[in-house]
Order: sequence, then C-alpha cells, then structure tokens
Amino acid sequence: MTTPELLAPAGTPEHLETAFAYGADAVYAGQPRYSLRVRNNSFKDIAALGAGIERAHELGKQFYLVSNIAPHNDKVRSYLRDLAPVLEHKPDALIMSDPGLIMLVREHWPDQPIHLSVQANAVNWATVEFWRRQGINRVILSRELALNEIREIREKVPGMELEVFVHGALCMAYSGRCLLSGYMNHRDANQGACTNACRWNYKPVQHSHDQTGDLIATSANAVETYEPKEILLEEPNRPGGFIPAYEDEHGTYIMNSKDLRAVQHVAELVNMGVHSLKIEGRTKSTYYVARTTQVYRQAINDALAGKPFDMHMMNELEALSNRGYTEGFLRRHVPQEYQTYEQGSSYLGTQQVVGTITDADDRWLTIDVKNKFAPGDQLELITPAGNLRFSASSMENRNGEAMDYAPGSGHFVRIPRPEDLPESLQFSYLTRILPAHS
Repeated sequence: MTTPELLAPAGTPEHLETAFAYGADAVYAGQPRYSLRVRNNSFKDIAALGAGIERAHELGKQFYLVSNIAPHNDKVRSYLRDLAPVLEHKPDALIMSDPGLIMLVREHWPDQPIHLSVQANAVNWATVEFWRRQGINRVILSRELALNEIREIREKVPGMELEVFVHGALCMAYSGRCLLSGYMNHRDANQGACTNACRWNYKPVQHSHDQTGDLIATSANAVETYEPKEILLEEPNRPGGFIPAYEDEHGTYIMNSKDLRAVQHVAELVNMGVHSLKIEGRTKSTYYVARTTQVYRQAINDALAGKPFDMHMMNELEALSNRGYTEGFLRRHVPQEYQTYEQGSSYLGTQQVVGTITDADDRWLTIDVKNKFAPGDQLELITPAGNLRFSASSMENRNGEAMDYAPGSGHFVRIPRPEDLPESLQFSYLTRILPAHS
C-alpha cells in the first residue's frame, strides 16, 4: 500500500506553518504573475518564496510552486527571466499546465521536477501516458473523474505519480477553465485574476426597453420585496431536463457549485495507490487549513492502519463555513447515510472561530478575541495535538474584572484553564459550537 502525501494550500507563510503543524507532508504556493491566485498571494517576491521553501525543507517537508496560467505572448517572453531566481531556491516541483512553458523549462532546467496542473484537464490514461513520456513526474487529475476511472489510470500507467483533489471549492467550468470572470468583469481567471463571478448572487432589477429593443434598467436598486422562490429552469432543446434554482432575499444563485468533500473516499484512494491527496484553498483562512489538514491526516492514518471509516470526520468538516458539500464526480449514486450529512446544517458551518490563545498559566487562558462568545457557550479548542471540548464557567478582562461576554475582535479576555489541556498551544484555535438549526 502506498503511503500518500497530504498536500495543503499555503497562501501565506502562516498558512504554511499551520499546514505542517497539523500534519501536511507538502504545501503548494503560487509564483507571482504566473499562478491562478495572483491577487491573493503573500509569496509576492523571490525572498518570500525562498524563505517558504527553506522553511519547508527545514521541517523535512515539500514545497511545490504553482506556475499554471495560460500565458499569452507577453508572459512567455518574461517567464524564463522571472523563473530563474526562483529555481535557485530549489522548489520540489513546478505545477504547470501550458505545454509551451513546460517545453521551455525542460530545455533550460532538464532536471527540474514538473507536476501537470489540473488546469491541463487530464481525464484518461492515454493523456497521462503521453505526459509520462514527456518527462512529467506527476499528473494532477481532473476533478471530473470517477473513482473507477482513477483506478484504471493507476493500473494502466503505473510509472506516473497521481494527485487527486479531495476537498475544497469547485468551479462550474471544466476543472477551472472558466471565461465568466473575463467576459463579465474583464478579469481573466486563466491569467490569475478570477473574480468568482459564478459565486455571486444576482438580484432582479426593474427594467424597460430602449429604442433598439435592448433591456435597460429603470431603477438603480434591485427589487426590494422578495418572496422566497423555487424555480425550475427547462432547456428548450431538452424537454424534461430541469435545472433547479432558488431565490431568496439575498438573490439568485444559479452557477454556484457546492464544495468538494471526499474524506469518505480516502481509504479507497489510498488502496488504489494515489500518491497525493490535495486540499484546495490558497485564499482560505488558516483555521480552514488547520481543520481540513487535521481531518484528512486522520483519514489517511486510519486507512493505512486498516481502520473502518469514522463518520465523525464528516461532522468535523461541517464545522467549516461551506457552500454545502458534494462528492463531485467521484460517484454517481450516493448512499443514504452520506446524504444525511448534506442536510440541516448552516452554510456558515457548525462552529465559529472566537479567538486564539496568547497565553496560558496554571489558572487562565488568555484569548485574543475574534468573534463574540460568553461563559456557558460550548467551546472546542483545536490544536495540532488534538481537540478538546469544554465550557467556560466565567470570563474576565486582563485587569481581573468580570465580563458577561467577549465583545469581539480587538478585545482580550481570560477564561479558566480547562483540564487535560494539550502541552503546546501553538497554532491553536478556540471555536464556539453553534446552536443546531432545524
């Protein structure tokens, strides 16, 4: 059985440290100007990238550099010039999608490992074999594959490392090859400037027609009065092919995909010999990185130990803010016991980060407050060593004055130290367990 790598996102150095603290084997971060997260990237210069790569190697971990845009001529001209100083810091692999840039890297740095980006949309074993013959070290498979297709690729191309996304946001376009943002907002997603137009809500506005028959707005504001609506859209050329849409006071979401959650398939992916399991989310919070990495680390360890799947891990991921979860294309028919986890939870998640621990003594925990919480709330402390649930009986400020609640960001409070507290509280998060929604 292959021991797979757990690969986590690192949009900042803090994300990198958090991912490794919670059990990631490797992280990926974008190359300035040449990745698909240009606007949300703290590794904006060579020094920051070099420090991140060095830190990963100090910890015995891997650092992969994302360089996967669809480049136009101007970026091809500057690519080798900008890449050369980055490669001096020896990233463990480049994640690339464009055949032309791959060709140039192969010519100038023939020993540099290259991983084929999901943007290249490898969906069959022949494509994977083609890239193996070009000297690619690993293929990140397209998200549109089913488990049996992944298994067949593994069997037919045993000499290629395979990487599979197991968690995170999904794009309604084919594994991210989207033109919506470029068309609607003049920011090309394939150049790293996606505005996530597919995730916005759209509100109807009052309108009329101009002299040419085009629609024009007659009011600057959207219609204010809403009755929640359930709408079925029918394709004229496909009678009976209905698409559901839901409209409420926030607007109408018709293109917004649910988020991928495949923790229940980790064991099967491990058993079929997938080399790397990948978490999406370079623009997400450090708490997101901590929680997802912790859960998928447990899932991998359980699979390697031959333990049955622990359904509690599904609930652990519900603690995160999400758009609802889906298995994507991994299975066509989902068993009922998994479907029940898709219902009845807030899209804000079942838990909310309320603070981080800044100090701990024999009596008190000092909390840097992020969101409001109060004595009596059910709390959970998330740490790399494990999680602890408890309830604070009291609360005071740093002057020792009793408080009824912690107001929110910008405040510091102290709560009584719970029993069985982990020895190290570095990279820990204090969360409030939110009331269940009916």
